[in-house]
Amino acid sequence: MFKKNMKRLFLLSLAITSFGAFTGVPAYAGYSLNTEVKDATPALKEAAAIGVRTYTNEAMKNAENKDAILVLSFGTTYKDSRAANIDRTVAAIQAAHPDTKVVLAFTSHIIVDRIKSHEGLAIPTPEQALEQLKEDGYTRIAITSLDVIPGMEYAYDTAVYNLYKENFKKMTIGTPILYWMGQEGQRDDLQEFVGAFSTQFPKLKDDEALLLMAHGTPHPGNAYYSVVQDRLNDAALGNVFIYSVEGWPHLDTVIPKLKAKGVKHVVLMPMMMVAGDHANNDMAGAESDSHKSVLEKEGFTVSTYIHGLGENEAVRKMFVERANEAWQALEKD
Repeated sequence: MFKKNMKRLFLLSLAITSFGAFTGVPAYAGYSLNTEVKDATPALKEAAAIGVRTYTNEAMKNAENKDAILVLSFGTTYKDSRAANIDRTVAAIQAAHPDTKVVLAFTSHIIVDRIKSHEGLAIPTPEQALEQLKEDGYTRIAITSLDVIPGMEYAYDTAVYNLYKENFKKMTIGTPILYWMGQEGQRDDLQEFVGAFSTQFPKLKDDEALLLMAHGTPHPGNAYYSVVQDRLNDAALGNVFIYSVEGWPHLDTVIPKLKAKGVKHVVLMPMMMVAGDHANNDMAGAESDSHKSVLEKEGFTVSTYIHGLGENEAVRKMFVERANEAWQALEKD
């Protein structure tokens, strides 16, 4: 049903700089419907909607262009980490687009409510942000995500896109920093991420290990962690393992591997946009069930690195690049 529509080098170029007009299939998909399909149904077109997605509303084609970038993040109640990671990344996106309005929205409604209650700061949900942009006369919106993988949170992002796209002249939505994985000529975001993320890794001795704490999700996108682990193994960075708080693999999945390799000392590091509640409490907390405490009970010495991905300049650049892709799709006629 689907076929590759470009050779490898052109795909890589397309994935960075050029966009096609909206035809029902997103410009960055890297795939097109087989030419033998003459009467593609809406469902078939939706199935082909991968990569950067673009929607053009023909009913508003004569409306004046008034553009904005909407940045979607899960959010955090940890004010310092929010400033160091989310705000800093949004500032980098704004710096790349100095003449464009950039709006931040949090997908966690619970976090939005807590920040409003405790700080008096009103951060909108994605729906509230889009409704306000519409009210303010913005007609073209590029949505970009600060998600790491295309899991449940990114599914929320794309659901918002689908529900609101007809309210605007044009809307695009980019991908998380981990999306393409080198399959059939696509670029390998995961390999790029390992190179960027590893700039903050400590040099490990044979009896040391680095455990990267991911969030985890019940969404099938959880499988991305296994591919990241594969790229980590290929990079030969030493004993580096991913585990997750709410998905798979779990901490108890990794502990036997540490013992089998004779590891004595473990460094814990979050693989999350922010170092919030999970990093400070689940990972590094003093409670008996924290990851640090569990590992110490198992006989390991443990140190922690409590910084989010937004503090890593190389990773932050990947988030800016994803925003740029969504923006370039918006600008393409």
